[in-house]
Amino acid sequence: MSDEVKLVLPAQEDFRPIVHLVVGGLAARLDLTFDTLEDVQVALGALLARREDERDVVVTLELGDTVRITLGPFEAAALADLEQEEGDGLGLRRVLDTVCDTVEVDKRDDGAWVELTKRAVAPARTGG
Repeated sequence: MSDEVKLVLPAQEDFRPIVHLVVGGLAARLDLTFDTLEDVQVALGALLARREDERDVVVTLELGDTVRITLGPFEAAALADLEQEEGDGLGLRRVLDTVCDTVEVDKRDDGAWVELTKRAVAPARTGG
């Protein structure tokens, strides 16, 4: 089973909790582990913090065997440290590489879009 949700909302900080709420609700419905949910929330928070402009942010979430998140558009400068390989410190590249299985940047006409994937590991069920 796979669910897809597309959110379009202002990039301002006041609207970011909506994304986290939707992801949490879908994760609970699909019995994702807390660790998987926390990793996805950290990745979303790190990326959403890069958006402070007036344009809307679009977040597409697909949850199934793999959690797939597409987020954008970003100005190229906002994602400059994603272009670098492993750097010093706790930059965006290191954070995303730590909490996600894959991180890809797709440059489109309206800006850069980031696609993240994370294997969705559901907790083992016990008989009963």
